[in-house]
Amino acid sequence: MAGIYIHIPFCKQACTYCNFHFSTSLAKKNDFLSSLKKEISLNSDFISQEECIDTIYFGGGTPSLLLPSEIDSILNAIQKKWLISSNAEITLEANPDNIDKKTLQSWHANGINRLSVGIQSFEEEELRWMNRAHSANQAVRCIHDIRESAIQNYSVDLIFGSPLLEDSQLKNNIKFIIEQDIPHISCYALTVEPKTALAASISAQKKPNIDSEKQASQFLLISDWLCEAGYDHYEISNYAKPGKTSKHNSSYWEGKAYHGFGPSAHSFDGKNKRRWNIANNSLYINNIINNTQIFEEEELSTTAQINEHIMIGLRKKEGINLNVMEIKFGATIKEKLLHKLKKYIDTEKIIISNQEVQLTREGKLFADGIAADLFF
Repeated sequence: MAGIYIHIPFCKQACTYCNFHFSTSLAKKNDFLSSLKKEISLNSDFISQEECIDTIYFGGGTPSLLLPSEIDSILNAIQKKWLISSNAEITLEANPDNIDKKTLQSWHANGINRLSVGIQSFEEEELRWMNRAHSANQAVRCIHDIRESAIQNYSVDLIFGSPLLEDSQLKNNIKFIIEQDIPHISCYALTVEPKTALAASISAQKKPNIDSEKQASQFLLISDWLCEAGYDHYEISNYAKPGKTSKHNSSYWEGKAYHGFGPSAHSFDGKNKRRWNIANNSLYINNIINNTQIFEEEELSTTAQINEHIMIGLRKKEGINLNVMEIKFGATIKEKLLHKLKKYIDTEKIIISNQEVQLTREGKLFADGIAADLFF
């Protein structure tokens, strides 16, 4: 089974913290859609045409800016080339201001069976601070509309650790999620990415910087509250009710093959080759029209594969399986890893259970740093 990612590079407005590839102009939308469908039709050396597609994910950008008919045309282009599994997970990222009952019906009729909703916060002041396009009322209303729709598999994104977000407000956000029985939550610490409006504002001392201790504390609070409510903390940023984990994102963490289409989209052959498209709408469109290359690619060295296995493995609840590590990379690598792990076991940031290397509750706060230190 393989996955497909579709990058839709348009947004209504720019959030202060975002460094993803997008444009706030829809002037090139029709040209983009034509180019995207042409790219899909080209030969793929990442996914054979004999493969059955298990997941399709519309990301961005803001895919919900597209008309339902435009989303349907993209799915038709995929269906012309590959067999889509009868129980495929087909996810659309959507913003609350694009969601209403009629649109939900159209998406479902087109085959969308999962939503990833960019809520970020239910607090009005914080939404304005982040320059989000929706209001707190729209955030609440869209959840009620989804609950009454035919799309019952959905996720919401939340951002924590912003200078404005008090613990009491965070608790209200999580309480609403639990009360509404939302099946999946992705929680991300606010990060200051280079060349973003947030980075410029902090540099100019117009906005306060991030408090890492506050972020760590709020990460643990979220984990405690959601786990107590029956959610499975199955990946460091993701929580799900039983049976509601994201199949598409899980395929990334499990090292499965996927093909990305659209500007800035990434692909992986499931072995050692990665590819990424140019992150420029005009160049992407022109190169597709002129039948010239739209991507760069690299072949991962064995060391890079080992490091990626460590980084991805630590993020998962199951951790790094030492038996799999030995099968893939040899006994010597496994022994070297065990030696590197000793100090983290001694400081109770990592445990090894049934040959699986797992971060402890405390260790999750240092996941990126621990992974980097374990790299070969």
